[in-house]
Amino acid sequence: MTEQISNKLNLLDRQLPEGLLVDSAWLEQSGYYGSLRHQYVASGWLEQPARGVFRRPRGQLSWEQVVISLQTLLKQPISVGGRTALELSGYAHYLPQTQQQIHIYSDNKLPAWLLKLPLQETFVIHNRNRFLPAPVIAQNSLPLDTAASLEQALVPAGLIVTTWGHWVWPLIISSPERAYLELLDELPQHESFHMADVIMEGLTNLSPRRMQSLLEAASSIKVKRLFFVFAERHNHAWLKHLDVSKIDLGKGKRVLVKGGKLHSKYHITLPEEFTAESVNGIY
Repeated sequence: MTEQISNKLNLLDRQLPEGLLVDSAWLEQSGYYGSLRHQYVASGWLEQPARGVFRRPRGQLSWEQVVISLQTLLKQPISVGGRTALELSGYAHYLPQTQQQIHIYSDNKLPAWLLKLPLQETFVIHNRNRFLPAPVIAQNSLPLDTAASLEQALVPAGLIVTTWGHWVWPLIISSPERAYLELLDELPQHESFHMADVIMEGLTNLSPRRMQSLLEAASSIKVKRLFFVFAERHNHAWLKHLDVSKIDLGKGKRVLVKGGKLHSKYHITLPEEFTAESVNGIY
């Protein structure tokens, strides 16, 4: 019996990297049933940060470990997006403070234990495909040693693979182009116009090709109009490479802010200070 337990532990060492999470179903499929899991937890070989979730102990649990576990071991089609992805891409200095919310974009309903983990940050979960294109592949087999071919498959959806930690584990996030559109979708209830404007000021190196593709595919008229409102205020060099004639901006007026002022070009009501077509107020 002792030898059998030792062999199972050695196998678990190979299957489950230290620090990453799996659920009861994953362990069941691998032959680690309830009584054995209980023994491993009691012996300190596994820890249980929330009901039905297990990990091999390694330091304090981080949100990155959770997301990487979902994307790889648990095969959940998710990505990090919005404000969080912008921070990971180097735009943190344009944000007023380090965020305590981690924005996750998912194709499916995520497990309830995700919101019960002992983390300093809180996960905010969004529908990934609500107004932007889905990945062209089914993200159900992301390996911990991600191949470059997977990165290329994610490009049409505006997703990229970055890495995290000592082991250089893959972490799928929105590109800055997609992340900015996801942030605009949160206006005005969950993000501010000032925040969107400040971030746009720093987006000097967006890819016009990727931006064009996402804008053509996006279904949200609100997001597309807001994008051009802020883009034209700052008039970065990449803006002249976008072909607006191929982007559906809809018809009619959109009331985004009650009591706001109508933008003369994009016909959307905004706080008055954002209706000038440049940061200098020159039309």
